[in-house]
Amino acid sequence: MSFQPQYMSGREIREQFLQFFEKRGHQRLPSASLVPEDPTVLLTIAGMLPFKPIFLGQKERDYPRATTSQKCIRTNDIENVGRTARHHTFFEMLGNFSFGDYFKKEAIAWGWELVTQVYGLPPERLIVSVYEDDDEAFEIWHQDIGIAKHRIQRMGEDDNFWKSGPTGPCGPCSEIYYDFHPEKGDTDIDLEDDSRFIELFNLVFMQYNRDSDGNLTPLQNKNIDTGMGLERMAQVLQSVPNNYETDLIFPIIKTAAEISGIDYSQSDDKTKVSLKVIGDHVRAVVHLIADGVSASNIGRGYVVRRLIRRVVRHGRLVGIDGAFINQVAETAMQLSEAVYPNVRDRDSFIKAELEREETQFLKTLERGEKLLAEILEAKPKQISGEDAFTLYDTYGFPLELTQEIAEENGIGVDVAAFEAEMEKQRERARAAHETIDLTVQGSLDKLAEHIHATAFLGYTDAQSTAKIEALLVDGKIVESAEAGSEVQVVLDRTPFYAESGGQIGDRGYLSGDNVVVRIDDVKKENDIFVHFGRVERGTLNTGEAIAAKIDRSCRRRAQANHSATHLLQAALKQIVDDGVSQAGSLVAFDRLRFDFNCPRALTPDEVQQVEDLVNTWIAEAHSAQVAEMPLEEAKAKGAVAMFGEKYADVVRVIDFPGVSMELCGGTHVNNTAEIGAFKIISESGISSGVRRIEAVSGPAVLDYLNLRDRVVKDLCDRFKVKPEEVSDRITSLQEELKATQKQLDATKAELAVAKSDSLVSEAESVGEFKVLVANLGTADAKSLQTAAERLQQKLGEAAVVLAAIPSEGKVSLVAAFSKGVNQKGLQAGKFIGGIAKLCGGGGGGRPNLAQAGGRDASKLPEALEAAKQQLADGLK
Repeated sequence: MSFQPQYMSGREIREQFLQFFEKRGHQRLPSASLVPEDPTVLLTIAGMLPFKPIFLGQKERDYPRATTSQKCIRTNDIENVGRTARHHTFFEMLGNFSFGDYFKKEAIAWGWELVTQVYGLPPERLIVSVYEDDDEAFEIWHQDIGIAKHRIQRMGEDDNFWKSGPTGPCGPCSEIYYDFHPEKGDTDIDLEDDSRFIELFNLVFMQYNRDSDGNLTPLQNKNIDTGMGLERMAQVLQSVPNNYETDLIFPIIKTAAEISGIDYSQSDDKTKVSLKVIGDHVRAVVHLIADGVSASNIGRGYVVRRLIRRVVRHGRLVGIDGAFINQVAETAMQLSEAVYPNVRDRDSFIKAELEREETQFLKTLERGEKLLAEILEAKPKQISGEDAFTLYDTYGFPLELTQEIAEENGIGVDVAAFEAEMEKQRERARAAHETIDLTVQGSLDKLAEHIHATAFLGYTDAQSTAKIEALLVDGKIVESAEAGSEVQVVLDRTPFYAESGGQIGDRGYLSGDNVVVRIDDVKKENDIFVHFGRVERGTLNTGEAIAAKIDRSCRRRAQANHSATHLLQAALKQIVDDGVSQAGSLVAFDRLRFDFNCPRALTPDEVQQVEDLVNTWIAEAHSAQVAEMPLEEAKAKGAVAMFGEKYADVVRVIDFPGVSMELCGGTHVNNTAEIGAFKIISESGISSGVRRIEAVSGPAVLDYLNLRDRVVKDLCDRFKVKPEEVSDRITSLQEELKATQKQLDATKAELAVAKSDSLVSEAESVGEFKVLVANLGTADAKSLQTAAERLQQKLGEAAVVLAAIPSEGKVSLVAAFSKGVNQKGLQAGKFIGGIAKLCGGGGGGRPNLAQAGGRDASKLPEALEAAKQQLADGLK
């Protein structure tokens, strides 16, 4: 049965989907950031994630239906990228959503209409699955749509029942599959056969709530969550063998192939896998960086760093030696800029970040190559799995490259041990794997259906009356709490600001008839404010009226610091670079912290200029203008938004005219003069491409200056100098100390050498070699190394191991081996590292000279005896 789909570009597929549902009453919404608002999820991993609060009933929308093309990132199956036809880290999920509006009948009908009439796929090529107990969906597909019963597959809970977690919203699924080989017939259909079937459309019928006992209760408002993978539909409509060869990704792959001088169509499978990995990962990092994620060793930043490093590794596998990522990234940006303009808006920052990370990792790879050369120099029978994994995990060497180099040297690699190490890493990754959790933390999930969003009054009121909606002690819902209890209180309305946007929660008190509660912090789950505190007096009861009053002094300090961060960002843009953008912040009562994207450190002069400019604006007394307006209007007026932050349709704009205009939900001063003063305490780097400024403003400046003044006075008293002479006096003392230390080191070295010379006669003969293992008392590490090298040179073909205890509990070890010892298969680095382990430490180095350390000096005699025995055995 021959069928050739009508070609559609990826852009056309996306637009046709969105238009289809727009015509059916759905609000078209832009893709949310890859950095989710939900703190329980590292990255946006599904099209429905931005609507989580709606599905939970915690937030209402002005529209009952929505449609999106959502950017997503998943890295849990990263090893399959490029190896299968459809695994990706970055992908787009087309979705239509109903929030208590239409349900199964309409969702199924529209899904079928879209796939068969808009995209033109013939019904005889489509197979449908339903949950095994979902007779309603089965009958809709059979009776309303007209699909034969044998072409509707009933599947179990693992395949066709969606759940957010152990508890919370859940429901059956139904899927539409495309059949690449209908000639195989309708009998014995196996939808798990990826070579024949591809899942195109998934419809989730969110109709139940599952409690902690596993009981299912019908939801009052049933929801629809559907998803269609853009890349998958493109594969079908463009008649290509996999997602990678669609117009969404293949131009990126082609660019990489051209750089490496390879013809993709003529390449072997191994080369194609590497090119696919490059295409997929470059697309992912471009969008991640565009959404404000910088490479680092933690969290989202580690995802970026790991993907970039895999790109570099696979570039090496296809013969690319130098930097190349930015050439490939330019193609990825050209493909996406029309749909996601922030990619081009952040062009320079994206490329600077990629260049920096790529250059840094290329140096790391060079170090890995040197380590591999040292391993091979010892002529081992095979490369151990541990060494192969270290090369892979630390230095970026894929196993295939290590095997290839090992094969050239006539040896193998312990692949089984390597895979064991890999499995340990996978287990760690699975333990940290991100999932969509639609439940509110703790016991608040039980309250979500009964508690409305907390009304925030704090922009205008410092105190108000309120009703206690819920009360928790030790995470459990209670009706009352007595004096001494640590409590979490949910009010119907509050003047307390809840921690968000970098600003910490307010402090203050709740009080009523004979009850006082001290509030130390306020946080919020979506729009429910939770007040954390302690009952100081009396008994607090659910349902009673209470007075809520914030600590005005703390609030004023927070306002000053928050407004100061806005002025600081504006000053950085003016003094340093207009492309500076916020990467995080902290607004506390006593200080502020501002993280920003910048590829270099600020000069002292720039730091001073920034501080001076902020203080100038403070002195000029600029009044704040606060307004709410549609998001697009705010952006059109030039309001600065934080990359990666998710904003509502209507936003709050804080404007100090002529100075700063930002989208912000925090509390602020009415006039910059209220800030009083601003002082930068430090400027430093916290990760690649991200700088941090710590500062104080308002009353905290006086606190800071008073502390500094006390320190200076103390130094003046100690050194018997004037304040302006303190710096010169410290410099003089440092120089004296340096000279003394240098003289001491020289004396120690002389003593160590003198003592070592006397040890020559103690060397023992083992075959043609001399072996010397000795303890040099309290010698430092540098003296120990000098002595070991000197002894080895005097003894000729020899193995020298020296130890010392330079300070209490600390062990230093050095091994110096001649070339003949190396040729016997003994490497100084590996040898001394193993001995150090006996003293609770480790270390390593070159085959001929290496140092190590330990923490358990009591084990040193045992370790030195083991060293003697191992050398005797190894040199026979």
